[in-house]
Amino acid sequence: MDFDLSPEQSLLKDSVGRLMADHYAFEKRKTYIASADGWSREMWARYAELGILGLPFAEAQGGFSGGAVETMIVMEAMGRALTVEPYLATVVLAGGALRHGASAEQLAALVPGVAQGKTILALAHAEREARYDLASVAATARREGNAWRIDGEKTLVLHGDAADRFVVSARISGNPSDESGIALFLVDAKAPGLSRRAYPTQDAMRAAEVTFAGVRVADDAAIGAPGAGFPILRRVAEDAIAALAAEAVGAMAELTSLTVEYLKTRRQFGVAIGSFQALQHRASDMLIAEEQARSMALFATMMAEDTDDAGRARALAAAKVQIGRSGRFVAQQAIQLHGGIGMTMEYKAGHYMKRLAMIDLMFGDADHHLRALARAGGLLGDAA
Repeated sequence: MDFDLSPEQSLLKDSVGRLMADHYAFEKRKTYIASADGWSREMWARYAELGILGLPFAEAQGGFSGGAVETMIVMEAMGRALTVEPYLATVVLAGGALRHGASAEQLAALVPGVAQGKTILALAHAEREARYDLASVAATARREGNAWRIDGEKTLVLHGDAADRFVVSARISGNPSDESGIALFLVDAKAPGLSRRAYPTQDAMRAAEVTFAGVRVADDAAIGAPGAGFPILRRVAEDAIAALAAEAVGAMAELTSLTVEYLKTRRQFGVAIGSFQALQHRASDMLIAEEQARSMALFATMMAEDTDDAGRARALAAAKVQIGRSGRFVAQQAIQLHGGIGMTMEYKAGHYMKRLAMIDLMFGDADHHLRALARAGGLLGDAA
């Protein structure tokens, strides 16, 4: 199988890498985090100019018809740079819900604004009691005349504080953990009855608690058929796992490189500590873990668009297991090899560790997916 990038994909990789190198130095990142938004509107405009905000959407919708490979390229570069802009929230999560379920009219109304950097989207799905159960939705949507009334609370809505529109999951029938009976709605952030409380997350990203108290939306705000939202959410989560795997690989690669460079320059007993064989072995183990994660991230990217639902689910679960394990190992080794400086907020290593820890927790940690994979009969499933 050919894993080489096409000329267009190589150009995208070079362009995104150059953008990050020019505008996302660690000190510059600190200024973005300290801004009112917690991220850079200027960088967001640059993303739009480069075309990566419209990357996964069809050209007919105002995008660039990119696929999972293009998203992988962008996310790996963002992982290396530790970006804090709402790319995952807008393009991968809420944007994924649009790609997998929205009508042509909804796409025509929203995608151009997203691609131009004018519209920020957020997926309001997670709830406090849900843990990793994607079907656990207690928020409700009830018919009132020719509209829907949404009530409920959503937690950890990534970049929900900056969103112009929300993709909201709500239950129209069934019990709180039923896969059937879930609907998805587009809700304006300024809708009466909607309130949000913003806060920074441990990895310097932004999130919000969003409350819906009698928020009314029209019929044309529904994404897909009401009650059939779970398959869309499942595809969004799988796309997100593949994207996060690529981001984690970028973070691991940069963290490994940072650690090796530190071993070459930090001196003890009159010599660079990188000359000690025991530390060389640990650095080698970091590289092996990174390469294992890279292999599974490529596998996740290949399988993200596979039409076999069961095979796709097993592949992405396996990728999440390896990404979580490798990310924790690389981060722990990096901090230990750096010593005290690795724990300071003024140095990059600790920030990479925080982001890798958050990636492991998103959409199920390594242990959760290992159990799911075991229940499914392993990576090969029934074929085993």
